[in-house]
Amino acid sequence: MSLAHGESAPFDAPFYSSETVSSVKAMLSEWLIPKVLNKEFASIEEFNQELSVGIRGNNFAKAGLENAYWDLVAKKNNLRLVDAIEQKLEEMNTPKEYLKHSEYIESGVSVGIPEDRSLDTLKEWVSDYVKDGYRRIKIKIKPGWDVLPSQASREVIGKEFPFWVDANSSYNLEDIAVFEALDAFNCLFYEQPLNHDDLLDHHKLANKVKTPICLDESLKSYRVGRQAIELGSIPVWNIKIQRIGGLLEGLKLYKLAVENGIKLWGGTMPESGLGAMPILALASFNGFVYPADVEASERWYGKDQDLIEIEMDKDGKIYLPQGVGIGTEPNWDILEKYGKKIGSFA
Repeated sequence: MSLAHGESAPFDAPFYSSETVSSVKAMLSEWLIPKVLNKEFASIEEFNQELSVGIRGNNFAKAGLENAYWDLVAKKNNLRLVDAIEQKLEEMNTPKEYLKHSEYIESGVSVGIPEDRSLDTLKEWVSDYVKDGYRRIKIKIKPGWDVLPSQASREVIGKEFPFWVDANSSYNLEDIAVFEALDAFNCLFYEQPLNHDDLLDHHKLANKVKTPICLDESLKSYRVGRQAIELGSIPVWNIKIQRIGGLLEGLKLYKLAVENGIKLWGGTMPESGLGAMPILALASFNGFVYPADVEASERWYGKDQDLIEIEMDKDGKIYLPQGVGIGTEPNWDILEKYGKKIGSFA
């Protein structure tokens, strides 16, 4: 019997999405797991469809279960997850030049807002992360913490080091002056500056500023991606497996993006190393052009405290595991130490 693993990774509170740890536990135990338990499926598409029938949204919950199914199928076929992804992309008639992948991704760091709101603290953090080997710097911004922190970061990393800002939907279209000022700092793009479910205002903003716009929270599905392309003016997408409901939707968005000149990069949620395995595999494909949010486990959990330890070398590279499925088994001692069993199903 093959043992497969998946992870749903929402936040505790509904500030990023409407899902939380509590809601995902209930959705999995009361609805999604019973829907697929003791059933056979001919394909990942059929499995994905079963998760969606009669259940709207709840993408984080669906992602954890679907990603476990990917792990199971890959193991049964003696494939690494990245090779299973390549096979599926080929089945989907993805352009051949975008079926190639690397054995590693480049890692970028996401820098939060210091509690003391000190620019000196921010500069110290940024300097340390560059020394650690991270391949790009992203800082979080919100009203009152935007232009000066961007300027301070550029003072540390210089004019050309890859850099962007992530607004997490903190601004309105009326705040255009902020983004016009940020244009001076050579950001690769502005990540989700406006409302979490908006496309139209992002399109309008993109036509008023010099820096490209990137979708994050708004990009919840292939359908939304297609609508964004029809609107035009939004040339960068962040693919987060949790946000879009699983790896299959990620493959659909990947194909759509590369066929329409959209630049991609891989985002993360508060996942363990186990939860990061699907985006680590997908982001290794050459349609992903910017460093991913996947970071070394030690930054978040301390040394040897992650379910699957993710290590970054001095050049900012994180290598794909070589085993079948997600590549390696989780650390059961760590799971026992920090985990809590919420149910069993048969």
